[in-house]
Amino acid sequence: MTSSATPRPKEARALRRRPQLSDDVAVHVRNLIMSGGVRPGEFIRLDETAAELGVSVTPVREALLTLRSEGLVELVPHRGYVVATLSRGDINDVFWLQGQIAEELTSRATAAIDKETLDELRAINVKLARAVEDSDAARIEDLEFGFHRILNRLAGSAKLSRFLLNATRYTPVHFYSADHGWGDAAIASHDRLIHAMAVGDAEEAGRESRAHFLDGAQRLISHLEDVGIWD
Repeated sequence: MTSSATPRPKEARALRRRPQLSDDVAVHVRNLIMSGGVRPGEFIRLDETAAELGVSVTPVREALLTLRSEGLVELVPHRGYVVATLSRGDINDVFWLQGQIAEELTSRATAAIDKETLDELRAINVKLARAVEDSDAARIEDLEFGFHRILNRLAGSAKLSRFLLNATRYTPVHFYSADHGWGDAAIASHDRLIHAMAVGDAEEAGRESRAHFLDGAQRLISHLEDVGIWD
């Protein structure tokens, strides 16, 4: 990739070789774009990206084709792939969609919640608090995903859950797991969400879930402003 004033994430490392390798590359580059690691107008070089991740050029090319279909990169004839424009409105739209879907799923899940599941959610949140305290990014990401996966499955709406999963691919998870402030806010949000579900308040539980995603949008926009993505 071309050089940039914004430092590359420290966790960039050789990816494991498996059939879905191009998907892994797409996740990596998508996270870079959404977190400001590469900026609109910068070229993403096939050979440099492949060397950085320890893979061949083929999965990188496949990944960039995927990102082109998502509108995150554009192909410049005879020059390669360039990062597409990313506006504040784009960020707000992505997280608005996530929040709307999550609100509905959480509301539906509240009607089906039981004591065993509430206890499981509380246990996950305790583990999440420990992971945040230890700055264990990988653990934070796994626990956050696991918490919301329980809610989504409980909602009994497979197609809607799939839509949310597709929407959250634009979330730069490494950015959030490295933000201690976000971690503390997520734990508090989970506590309020669990309480609302425990008393059967589906409306409040849904609002809390949506607010969690809107908070994510605000934090990301503030970060992108700080690194000068729109200067």
